[in-house]
Amino acid sequence: MCPAFPGKRSKEQTSLMFDKFANIFRIPDLRNRVFFTLGLLAVYRLGGHIPTPGINSDVLAQYFAQNAGSALGLVDMFTGGSLRRLTIFALGIMPYITASIIFQLLTVIYEPLAKLQKEGEVGRRKITQWTRYSTVLLGIIQSFAIAMTLVNSSQPMVTMSKGKFIFMCVLTLTAGTAFIMWLGEQMTERGIGNGMSLLIFAGIVAGLPRGIQDLWEKAQTQAWGGFTPIALAILIIMMAATVAFIVYVERSERRIPVQYAKRIVGRKMMGGNSTHLPLKVNSGGVMPVIFASSILSAPLLFANMDFVKNHDFLRRITDGMRPGEPWYELIYMVAIVFFAYFYISIVFRPDDIADNMRKYGGFIPGIRPGRRTADFINDILTHITLIGAIYLIIISLIPTMLISGIHLNHLWLIGPFFDKLPGWVTNGLGVNFYFGGTSLLIVVGVAMDTVQQVESQLIMRHYEGFSPKSRVRGRRSW
Repeated sequence: MCPAFPGKRSKEQTSLMFDKFANIFRIPDLRNRVFFTLGLLAVYRLGGHIPTPGINSDVLAQYFAQNAGSALGLVDMFTGGSLRRLTIFALGIMPYITASIIFQLLTVIYEPLAKLQKEGEVGRRKITQWTRYSTVLLGIIQSFAIAMTLVNSSQPMVTMSKGKFIFMCVLTLTAGTAFIMWLGEQMTERGIGNGMSLLIFAGIVAGLPRGIQDLWEKAQTQAWGGFTPIALAILIIMMAATVAFIVYVERSERRIPVQYAKRIVGRKMMGGNSTHLPLKVNSGGVMPVIFASSILSAPLLFANMDFVKNHDFLRRITDGMRPGEPWYELIYMVAIVFFAYFYISIVFRPDDIADNMRKYGGFIPGIRPGRRTADFINDILTHITLIGAIYLIIISLIPTMLISGIHLNHLWLIGPFFDKLPGWVTNGLGVNFYFGGTSLLIVVGVAMDTVQQVESQLIMRHYEGFSPKSRVRGRRSW
């Protein structure tokens, strides 16, 4: 038999992939979930173009252009440019994420909340309700800080009286935050994927055309002189390599062998098979980065207020807590490590896994069932979570190096030593955020999680997934 031609084989593979993709729309429930998610994302993007009353958009755009490399640029990235235009969704989903982090921490250190969480669905609903109230409160505080910054600016950003604008700004932005919170919850419940992550994903993807335009303008104006073509080629290669690195690590896992003893149930012999317990290197996904960014970006909204600028101590703190400053990057890295371990402690419980294994006659070869098994799993989790946190730190430092560098020369006493380093280390390359590691990590991570959920829905309904390994042979295998 003659081998198939490469062109014919590629056409067959393409046709097979399109056929698998078409399976999504052959299932009514899955099709409705996909369309529902896309519809709410469209509503979110539409709200990102409705301006807050009383704002001078042109002057505000100039202000953001002058401060593109500051903390405002970081916050604006997560809102998809809504903060730059001060739309009704200018605060984005960050107040809700901050409130969720606060209550997740409280459930660990505050015993009444921990007991409430263990009460089941009723307790979780009550905690969710308190999280919503806290989100509205944080939205009021942050929108008030933005309003005070705008009305006290030396530039004419406001077109109405101060008191009226502050009231309208707080009311509009807080209502927008509450609506975004509702959108995210509806997407999680009735759509595909995690609603909050998809909203951040949509905001970052919406900013990619602006990032491409920024690179195009740098290419036309020869921003880096004769080195411009080489720099652009290096950036594109780095972006592709970063995506490949993210995909590789996100799919990496440590497999712990598990053996099940033979036992007789009725007249049947059960067990006796071998399997494995997969532990992902980065079990927390993008959540540690989102949590750390949310915590550090919230106080930066107050940095431009007059009472902060006029207070020497507060001004020094806010100046040292800007992206690119050594103290900011240090706290950012520590926060990523902390939230990586914190998140894995919530979603992964070695004691429960060890108890379930012992209940069904499973054991890890060479490890005694029970407490020893839980300790063994916990030790492995501790090591691979550290590796995952280091990976997140490396990915997160890429955008900082691209846009502003790390200002090591601002350190006390030893700062002059770092002035001898190349300029791109301390001052960056001035490249847009959207080609950095943080945004790519969120985009790639959320995309992979969403595709995995769609594939799980297909397999659950006895359809083939997107990958050859996910083929379902029949109902007997379930």
